[in-house]
Amino acid sequence: MQTLSKKSIIYYSLIAMPLAIVGLPLYIYLPTYYATVVGINVATVGLILFLARLSDVITDPFFGYLSDKSLELFNSRKPIMIIGSFILIYSFYSLINPNYSYAQIYLLTYSVLIYIGWSMINIPYLTWSAEISKEYEDKTVLNSSRELFTILGVLIALVIPYIYNVSQDPQKTLEILFYLFLIIFIPFFIISLKKIKITASSSNTKFNLKSLIIVYKDIPQLKFLQIGYLLNNLANALPATLFLLFIELVIKEKDSSGLILIMYFFSGIVALVFWNKLSNKIGKKKAWLSSIILACTAFSFVPFLGENDLNAFILISLISGLSLGADMALPTAIQGDLVQKSKNLHTNISGLLFGIWTMITKLSLALAVAVSFMILGIFDFDAKNASELSLFVLMLLYGVLPVCLKIIAIFFINKYEDIKQ
Repeated sequence: MQTLSKKSIIYYSLIAMPLAIVGLPLYIYLPTYYATVVGINVATVGLILFLARLSDVITDPFFGYLSDKSLELFNSRKPIMIIGSFILIYSFYSLINPNYSYAQIYLLTYSVLIYIGWSMINIPYLTWSAEISKEYEDKTVLNSSRELFTILGVLIALVIPYIYNVSQDPQKTLEILFYLFLIIFIPFFIISLKKIKITASSSNTKFNLKSLIIVYKDIPQLKFLQIGYLLNNLANALPATLFLLFIELVIKEKDSSGLILIMYFFSGIVALVFWNKLSNKIGKKKAWLSSIILACTAFSFVPFLGENDLNAFILISLISGLSLGADMALPTAIQGDLVQKSKNLHTNISGLLFGIWTMITKLSLALAVAVSFMILGIFDFDAKNASELSLFVLMLLYGVLPVCLKIIAIFFINKYEDIKQ
């Protein structure tokens, strides 16, 4: 039964909105910006961003551990979040204002730093969802509300460049998104830190390899959930990375990209309440699997698209967008259930487990950029003069590979048994 007040839910969710504004240029605009405007070779952009993302394999679990250590020392995870906020702001500004003479160094250095800042905020933030309440339904509500604010943040970031008529200028678009982020982040971050009060309910286990082994041994479902989450996230990240190229070169409707993205994310908002109610009725796992099957069904028609198929592409985007809310909220809510279960083992390494979770998220995004851009580079992809073969490869990466990955993900997710607490 839900026990949280609406105010508590909103206070928790506020931070998600500005973090989403950071995420949009990083995941969608930044690779294309550095490849087209700054002038770095497309394969090099893919390799640099992959290396930056790969750094999270080390840093995310480490900052998860620091989050637990902060709770142990200060009875709060907030100190590490405050430090992360300064790193995030500084690196975001530097990343979108590169020195063109050292563009590759800027891209690598500040990509690593912005991921560090993000981790120092996001890992404790995600961990809160498993600590604010122990109730099964509450964790679903918290995660759903957080992802609702995330999608709202994405929509704001998409609309603002059109309002200010800078959508066709990548540099000005990134600049306005940075200032938008500052305006929203600073007050929302302060409000959430002030209003969310969590005290340690049990002593935190000092991290050692044995603690982690105990959790994975006693909760074997955890590894199946994480493998399925990695594959499904990779399937989602590939189209996100290649969206702008696909709509420009295959659909040939570049000017419609912003509108389609807005419709896609709005579709996710509309469906979020449905997935929330469905998960309470049939369980989080079954609801999540249902959303994955829906996305696979919609994307199976992508290979048949071509020039002048804008309406069909919009329909596919709307249907697949319905799955967005479930993909964003339910897996992390399930992770919260398993983290709560791990505490019953007297092995409270919640921050570390969520550090591994965010590591998986970022690793999937890194693999998406590396796989897509490097494969396109192998086939001599040139956005200004694309060959039929390179366009065929683009279509396979955008529409076929994600479906295959989701089908494999279903196999692993199905091994997880829903926990009803």
